[in-house]
Amino acid sequence: MESLRFNAINHLSGLGKEILVEGGGKITGIFGENVFTLKTAREYLSDEAYKSLVAAIKTGKKIDRAMGNYIGTGLRHWAETKGVTHFTHWFQPLNGATAEKHDSFFTLKSDGTPIEEFDGEALIQQEPDASSLPSGGLRATFEARGYTAWDPTSPIFIMNIGDANTLCIPTIFVSYTGESLDSKTPLLRSLEALNKAAVDVCNYFDKNITKVTATLGWEQEYFVVDAGLANARPDLLMTGRTVFGHAPAKGQELEDHYFGSIPERIYAFMKDFEDEAYRLGIPLRTRHNETAPAQFECAPIYEEANLAVDHNILLMDLMTRIGRRHNLSILLHEKPFAGINGSGKHNNWSMSTDTGVNLLAPGKTPKTNLMFLTFFVNVIKAVHDYSSLLRASITSAGNDYRLGANEAPPAIISVFIGRYLNQVLTEIKTRVGNNFTEQDEMLLKLDIHKNIPELLVDNTDRNRTSPFAFTGNKFEFRAVGSTANCGVPMATLNAIVAKTLSEFKKEVDQLIEKGDKKEIALMQVIREYITGSEKVLFEGDGYREEWIKEAAKRGLPNFKTTPMALDALITEQSKALFGELGIYNHTELEARHEIELEKYIKKVQIESRVMGELCTSHILPSAVKYQNILIENIKGLKDLGLPESSYINQMQILSKISEHIAQVAAGVEEMIEARKVVNKIENTRERAIAYQSKVKDTFFQRIRYHVDKLELLVDDQYWLLPKYHEMLYLR
Repeated sequence: MESLRFNAINHLSGLGKEILVEGGGKITGIFGENVFTLKTAREYLSDEAYKSLVAAIKTGKKIDRAMGNYIGTGLRHWAETKGVTHFTHWFQPLNGATAEKHDSFFTLKSDGTPIEEFDGEALIQQEPDASSLPSGGLRATFEARGYTAWDPTSPIFIMNIGDANTLCIPTIFVSYTGESLDSKTPLLRSLEALNKAAVDVCNYFDKNITKVTATLGWEQEYFVVDAGLANARPDLLMTGRTVFGHAPAKGQELEDHYFGSIPERIYAFMKDFEDEAYRLGIPLRTRHNETAPAQFECAPIYEEANLAVDHNILLMDLMTRIGRRHNLSILLHEKPFAGINGSGKHNNWSMSTDTGVNLLAPGKTPKTNLMFLTFFVNVIKAVHDYSSLLRASITSAGNDYRLGANEAPPAIISVFIGRYLNQVLTEIKTRVGNNFTEQDEMLLKLDIHKNIPELLVDNTDRNRTSPFAFTGNKFEFRAVGSTANCGVPMATLNAIVAKTLSEFKKEVDQLIEKGDKKEIALMQVIREYITGSEKVLFEGDGYREEWIKEAAKRGLPNFKTTPMALDALITEQSKALFGELGIYNHTELEARHEIELEKYIKKVQIESRVMGELCTSHILPSAVKYQNILIENIKGLKDLGLPESSYINQMQILSKISEHIAQVAAGVEEMIEARKVVNKIENTRERAIAYQSKVKDTFFQRIRYHVDKLELLVDDQYWLLPKYHEMLYLR
């Protein structure tokens, strides 16, 4: 029987000797060769243009149009040596992807003479359509004007696609009236807010610190399946996940995939995309098999957060595109397969000073330990006070399937810090008396000095169920989904820490003004913060029902679905926080709330449509065809006069199949009618909640149960959709 499923399987059986993994030279030989680094700029720019670019990168000084002309000319000369003919402003609109419009260097002079040109105006600013990308009502169809503006802090790079090379200029994207329409703009604003607040606190300890940078090291999880098998699954093509599929006999129970040998075909793909990534300056360091079959992970060396975010979203595009070269489909969805591990993007975040100090790394002297403790406790306080905002920053339709299931953290935001640091915080909190004496303060610092360095060996355990865990010299935000633009949660984290540090400094300064010594004032406020935020600390198993009950007693929010989690964006607390720091104004927050709700609605709607189409055109025809075969077979046995015992088993199978067919058909019909009702709801928030409760929660699992039962009962040769064991294990 001909089908996409069996054609793909037959093709796979012919693979093997086609797989080639070529050896390569040193990574340092190709690293950054397609990036306009400062070293490259030194070669192609005049002294004045080079100094202007360096000042823009290091101090934020604006580049004027005249100087932009000189930089643009140098950029074009460099790009042309790489075979580049076109350039684009590369930006990150609020649809979760990247966007680009390509223009050529080619132009005509007034007398018709053709020339190659790239001036400062084209480098610094462009005007894409702002009405055809998500704006949350900020831009209407008749108000299409929007602007992209060059971000010099993220290096310009060359993207190679086939035989075409394009100069890509990282930019922000704003509306005609100035509102942010992208993920980069608020991230840049949050980085500046964090820098200012953190430097002020750092100066208690070291007056030489003039800049603090947020650093990020992401871990990207993903699934890889054969492209032929993926193409035979309309649900994978249109939603990124399988809406149906019975669990295979073997899943991840044997724990034999994690850190196992990388399959040769996957290894060839990894080698290919890593080489491309190195050329683009993405410092990949790690690759390995993940927990679930067909699941893998890559991770880079830490970078400044803005650059790390750009590199991650660039890598996701790179992996998907290069996967096609290898006839592979790269699945970035948080939960492409039910019943096994989902995919996250763990965000490892810290802060680094321009003097070379990691502010979340325990130091070797009492002074640096106190600085570490200051920032460590402030982060915990920030997560406690703004946990709902953190939850909102990582919410999505895809992440709803992942959170709280198969090694992913729950939707309750809590902080894991490990046994030793818990002891340190407990000692501070339980110190006798309301005030610290100088002697108490000195002893306390020595105690911290004695205990904390042990963490750097391996005394900090790991908690896979914790959404926000301290891991020795950084915090790991584990709840971020694999498809996310990590600039969104990073902007939120930067903002809440900046706000908390600002309040911390005010409280410490007030105590100093009253006559307390600086160190004693610091410890007083640290103690208050520990006491006020301790309920967010949790060291146990986040999956246990007891934790859900305990979290409720503590008053910790538990937003299990995206429509409810998103409410945190438009609270008075959120508007005050982001408005004060200049990261989002009220209009931008309202717009983002609307955009994310609409995105949720559309994704659930698409999944519902796909389920209906698959049932109508794939599942039911296959099941009915096999049902008819059984009917004819039973009828034939009866006509031969054979006893009922000779066909009783077939009668039982037929009865089950008939019942599941009826349930699927009825479920799809009822789901379609429910969608029609929900679509009439005008309020976006109410419509999103209705799609979640009246469509997704009411029908998805119900229909899936009966479809998955049919998969087990229907003759394999009639089943059109590739099965889980084929997608997860066939290489």
